[in-house]
Amino acid sequence: MTEPLLSFEGLTVTYRSQGGDVPAVRGVDLELARGEKLGVAGESGSGKSTLALALLRLLPPTATVTGRVLLDGEDLLAMNWGRLRAVRWAGASIVFQGAMHSLNPVHTIGDQIAEPILLHEKVGEAEASRRVAQLLDEVGMPPARAGAYPHELSGGQRQRVMIAMALACRPELIIADEPTTALDVMIQAQILGLIDDLVARTGISLLMISHDLSVLSDVCDRLAIMYAGRVVEVGPADAVHQRAKHPYSSALAAAFPTVGDPASRLRPRGLAGDPPDPASLPTGCTFHPRCPSRREVCDVVDPQLWPASENHDAACVLVLPDEGASLARGDEHDNAEHGIQTEGSVMG
Repeated sequence: MTEPLLSFEGLTVTYRSQGGDVPAVRGVDLELARGEKLGVAGESGSGKSTLALALLRLLPPTATVTGRVLLDGEDLLAMNWGRLRAVRWAGASIVFQGAMHSLNPVHTIGDQIAEPILLHEKVGEAEASRRVAQLLDEVGMPPARAGAYPHELSGGQRQRVMIAMALACRPELIIADEPTTALDVMIQAQILGLIDDLVARTGISLLMISHDLSVLSDVCDRLAIMYAGRVVEVGPADAVHQRAKHPYSSALAAAFPTVGDPASRLRPRGLAGDPPDPASLPTGCTFHPRCPSRREVCDVVDPQLWPASENHDAACVLVLPDEGASLARGDEHDNAEHGIQTEGSVMG
């Protein structure tokens, strides 16, 4: 097996607040292969954007980060600032969801795309301008618009500029954090098609974040579902979307109507309740207060990811061989074998 391009190893992110420490990401282990497209989904507050920001160390000073984030074998969290600056843009770049908030309103889009090229590749202005024109053409923008300011562009055009900037230094990895949330359906489809095509042509790896499971399943090879700061399911995109093994993943998939299916449009299925307060998580499985498939043992079982089918893992007692019955018997050996935690357990 080849070494993955990106690895999260036991990543934990905790925010300091006046009310105490708030865990946002809790021990995430996740890998992204070279050339792979991985989607991360979950409700607001699940920790998916914090995961992405931790990758490039863009979190605020109130965040405490532990674990490792390996990019090409180097730990991003241990890099000095000089090395990290070299990796940003050239090794990994990010497309944020709010293009208008990410672009500088007093600089032309051409100058903003050229800036990382001039800084990281030490080329002249003529070569940088040529590259800007090429990048704009690649994302479906007329190169003549290089002299435009952000407010002179539509929302879809601004998002194309953000993608051009992310590609400017030919990185190995692009992180797309909700890149189409503020766009209408038609423009959203165009941007998603553009991202998919660019990744396929360039061989760049993609880490894409969204709350919309259907969008991710169309673009990505694999999906990781996050809930309350943890990955609760990971596997092939079609399998997770169509044959989810965790009740939370099933609820996410059912929350969006199916195009061409009037029944799903008229009777959409949601999920009762709200995500738990990160500062006061429930005991046992954090999803059990909202789970339609809850078992009695879920009040005390905190399952880790466990094989549900080929290359498909889920953190749910329903995928364990005995549905957590060993815990109900108090069988600590079986608990360890199945990777489940109980109150007071130190297993990870």
